[in-house]
Amino acid sequence: MKFLLVVVGLALAVAAEEKIFSDYHEEIGIAEAARIKLAEEAQDFDGSRITGGQASSLGAHPHLGGLVITLTDGRQSVCGSSLLTNTKAVTAAHCWKHGRTQARLFTLVLGSLRLFSGGVRVNTNNVQVHASYNENTLNNDVAIITMGHVTFTNNIQRINLASGNNNYVGTWATAAGFGRTGDNVGISNSQSKRHVNLQVITNAVCANTFGSNVIVASTLCVATPNGQSTCGGDSGGPLAIGRGSSGTLIGITSFGSRAGCTRGFPAGFARVTAFNAWIRARL
Repeated sequence: MKFLLVVVGLALAVAAEEKIFSDYHEEIGIAEAARIKLAEEAQDFDGSRITGGQASSLGAHPHLGGLVITLTDGRQSVCGSSLLTNTKAVTAAHCWKHGRTQARLFTLVLGSLRLFSGGVRVNTNNVQVHASYNENTLNNDVAIITMGHVTFTNNIQRINLASGNNNYVGTWATAAGFGRTGDNVGISNSQSKRHVNLQVITNAVCANTFGSNVIVASTLCVATPNGQSTCGGDSGGPLAIGRGSSGTLIGITSFGSRAGCTRGFPAGFARVTAFNAWIRARL
């Protein structure tokens, strides 16, 4: 009887785990690209994407690169990235390949408040995905982008990589991106890039939501109180401490709950300290 109760308890625990998306582009990115493009064409800039955050000035996050993604079937999707050198950026692996959907071209957008116009725009298909990337759990959700040389300016700068053993629990960090402002929003709620300050939580707390298959040592999570979070379209973008070229990248936006980004569930990132050596070997 005790064994039966344990089995039932485990089954209930598994059933209670929040699900993450299984095909980013089909579930989020393609629709988000269309919505952002419509909003920008309408010049409707009264809101933005990071949920519950603040509009960003042009030079506030000079390391942030928007990604306009051309898929193999010609459709467009969107993600974010962080500039590491004049020719390298880092993003989430699922921005390149996830589920049934594959990218064939990234357009990196730097030094711009808008995603589909302005700034410095560089096309590349030179993307290296982590060899142990798991599309189901989004473990090792990291990829390096190689592109033509980009000149640094006041609005375009590299960011440093976190290193060492700091797990950053309790630290307040800033996420930035071009993604949507909330669940089920229309183009009237869309605008330029935004940012939000979020506090890092323990992996144990995060695993209570997503389970131990999704939350591993190389995952970093933040709390998302009061509807403040990363959201659809922010994938691959930065979670950073510090400012400008003196800032440090501690997380790469990876996942949230499939239920939505304003439900109070934690948001997940690839932990940069865990991938520091892998990234540096490719710079």
